[in-house]
Amino acid sequence: AAASTAPAEASASATASGSATPGATESATAGPVATASAWKTFSDPAKSVSFELPQEWIAQSVAPEEGALPGALKVEVKKPDGTFMAALRTGLPPSSAECPQDARRPYTVISSVPSDMKAEGGEGTIPPRVVFRVIQGYRYFGSYGVTNLVGGADGQACELRNVIRGPAGKGDYSFGDLVAVRAFAPDEKVAPAKAFDTLGQAAQYVGDSSDFANVQRMLMSLEIKN
Repeated sequence: AAASTAPAEASASATASGSATPGATESATAGPVATASAWKTFSDPAKSVSFELPQEWIAQSVAPEEGALPGALKVEVKKPDGTFMAALRTGLPPSSAECPQDARRPYTVISSVPSDMKAEGGEGTIPPRVVFRVIQGYRYFGSYGVTNLVGGADGQACELRNVIRGPAGKGDYSFGDLVAVRAFAPDEKVAPAKAFDTLGQAAQYVGDSSDFANVQRMLMSLEIKN
């Protein structure tokens, strides 16, 4: 397992590669280059957030979830056929859920790439990164997003949060397929999280999927103006 003093989310190289092994020790892979030939920029009417997305994808503002702070935004990104790719959420109330020892599950960082995104005033434990991490249950459940939080100590966690800690009073923000992924029960809906039978399959998804390459570029382009 990775030592808590050198979390895999922060120490993984964007160009190194390694075999997929449990315990949050997986080195990140560079992955394929984004394949979309044309890109556009989405910005909300107040110009508070912006990001790039493939020209054919659709970004649509929708109502924030109940409990979001005043002024919160939620923007869903889908492919032309309606396939959900990611959601940008702002104004999320900070989460401080406890994680009992018996509820922790091993997790692995498959990809971790530094982001230039600013997170002024937040209480993150690592610089912002675009990550793809999997947590072990009856299958390996994977999720991508931006974060400045380590999943958990010693390669174990109750959930992996795709969240950037925001300034006091502004709330947190999330950009990814899920705000948090956990080890689902067999009778639970998994989507939009990804589910794999092996860590090797998860690594192959990151290395070979053009969808992931495009999503990774989109997530890395996020800018928070205020």
